[in-house]
Amino acid sequence: MAPASSGPLSVSPATPQEWALVRSWAAEEGWNPGLSDATAFFAQDPGGFFLGRVDGEPVSAISVVTYDDAYAFLGFYLVRPGLRGLGHGLATWRAALAHAGDRTVGLDGVPAQQDNYRRSGFTTAYRTARYVGEVPVPDAPPAGVVAAGRVDPAVLAAYDRACHHADRPRFLSSWLTTPGHRALVRIVDGRPAGYGVVRPAQDEARIGPLFADTPADAAALLDGLAAEARGFGSARIAVDMPETNPAAARLALERGLEPTFETARMYTGPVRPVARERVFGVTTLELG
Repeated sequence: MAPASSGPLSVSPATPQEWALVRSWAAEEGWNPGLSDATAFFAQDPGGFFLGRVDGEPVSAISVVTYDDAYAFLGFYLVRPGLRGLGHGLATWRAALAHAGDRTVGLDGVPAQQDNYRRSGFTTAYRTARYVGEVPVPDAPPAGVVAAGRVDPAVLAAYDRACHHADRPRFLSSWLTTPGHRALVRIVDGRPAGYGVVRPAQDEARIGPLFADTPADAAALLDGLAAEARGFGSARIAVDMPETNPAAARLALERGLEPTFETARMYTGPVRPVARERVFGVTTLELG
């Protein structure tokens, strides 16, 4: 039951332990959060997670995670049902956005909120669709696909740098090694041609990122990650694919995945270019 609103809202940073509550809110909204995501989220920016409280009880949440001096990403914008429409969300939003300073801020917005985001200075860049389903697992492991632990972390960070708007070594180091996360790399001619991560989530296992040089590399990784998901008991997977890479949607449909819902990637200003043809699946809708 949502707490009663009988006092003023206060907004302050949240701890990883407190953020477990927000993960449960996200699950109630059908967002299918990863079960252990908070470890890597907080590794990137421990001060980027905020709770709004009324009479000491959490009623709203948001994250504004900074990556470098130029880029931040907003996610987890939530207000408890029954307390919406009282201004708690907007107050939490304003308090947390100050954490970004003058950085460009990105977000993945659901259709119902996109007009509100535009009024706050965000501009739509492209759409992302979530594809969900069961990928047939091949009889033999995909050729050239190895565990990420066999690859120099600095080499993977360099590959990631071309696919994300900011360097994120702290996040990546944690994301690849968080218990439950399975990370695979595609090796071609002795060098990485892509990598991906799958992790257990509230419902379907979540894949992200899925970065690859070619559709063939992405297909090998997707098949390998689907097999890894079976290892922790999930036959179904979910991956968020940007429309900026049409080959991503073709791969999803070829593997029997179906589009479910979409979001819009939006920014408040310019961002560092990425190799869009390599981005077959974004890392998370919460952190970009």
